[in-house]
Amino acid sequence: MNDYYADLGVSRDASPEEVKRAYRKKARTLHPDVNPGAEAEAEFKKVSQAYDVLGDPDKRRAYDMGSDPYGGATGGFGQGFSFSDIMDAFFGGAASAQRGPRSRRQRGQDALVPLEVDLRTAVFGGEEELHVDTAVTCGTCHGEGAQPGTQLRQCDVCRGRGEVQQVQRSFLGQVMTSRPCTACQGYGSVIPSPCFECSGHGRVRTRRTLTLKVPAGVDSGTRIQLAGEGEVGPGGGPPGDLYVEVRLAPDDRFQRRGDDLHCTAELPMTAAALGTQLTLDTFDGPQEIDITPGAQPAEVITLRGLGVTHLRGSGRGDLIIHLDVRTPTRLTPEQEDLLRELALARGEDKPVGRLAHVGGSGGFFGRMRDAFLGK
Repeated sequence: MNDYYADLGVSRDASPEEVKRAYRKKARTLHPDVNPGAEAEAEFKKVSQAYDVLGDPDKRRAYDMGSDPYGGATGGFGQGFSFSDIMDAFFGGAASAQRGPRSRRQRGQDALVPLEVDLRTAVFGGEEELHVDTAVTCGTCHGEGAQPGTQLRQCDVCRGRGEVQQVQRSFLGQVMTSRPCTACQGYGSVIPSPCFECSGHGRVRTRRTLTLKVPAGVDSGTRIQLAGEGEVGPGGGPPGDLYVEVRLAPDDRFQRRGDDLHCTAELPMTAAALGTQLTLDTFDGPQEIDITPGAQPAEVITLRGLGVTHLRGSGRGDLIIHLDVRTPTRLTPEQEDLLRELALARGEDKPVGRLAHVGGSGGFFGRMRDAFLGK
């Protein structure tokens, strides 16, 4: 009687996993595709036969009791040793997990739809109507795929197994391979009378309207997941998820930078010099802003907590106002006379140009500031 434990190089009390690992290691080395030659081929058949016995609990039990299913033979595979057994040894049972008919009910795909929201919704959150074209369960056959009053029929080719087997002769002996049945696509059953509404798919496409709660703080690129709102799967299978990708619409007053809002307030030169009060319409209502005398171009005023709500966390960003001091470009003769009188009173009727200090303000607005400050 053959010593299959010695052929695989394992002890008699080796676990099934140890037997599988030993066979996998030897088979990879001795396989004819890797190690061609008559000697390697014979050794490969030998270890394959040993694994056929020791890898099967019933055959191993009979062998340990003194019965050799091969009767001492050294060549060929025993009855029932198929190509799937080799695949099981290499891939840890993945081949056997796929055997048998597959279910017509499958999970639906996830869906991704865009949604444009305005800046106010991003600041405070809100509700948006979402129109989605997606697959839903067929209302006529309720996902079965068969016309009402009819039913599925077992496949005549595979007899409900969902796969067909074919035996081929090779240098390994008789090798049995399995493949999905082409008559039923592996389902094990056929639909004699497909549903007129869904053509046997168990689902139809339609437009749905959903009410989406948009959380405060969303920004362009934010994705909102709606579990179970995606496409229904084939055969009336469970739906996937729906992902809504937010795109922030441009706003004509405010610009978002992170969770802060920025805007520009235009001031005439006289108001910047004398000081004034502005009323700014914000998302939180009108806000009174005091402009101190001598306000400079590009000066900023910050209103705390009037920006965008933090998406993950409490509180809000700030509203930052950038002052834009406007110098008049057209003056009446009377206005020119008044400005000349002001320049004369300030000793600026014959201004002397100076270079700005390093790190100071240069350019036109810098010179205007120096003029107002009497530098």
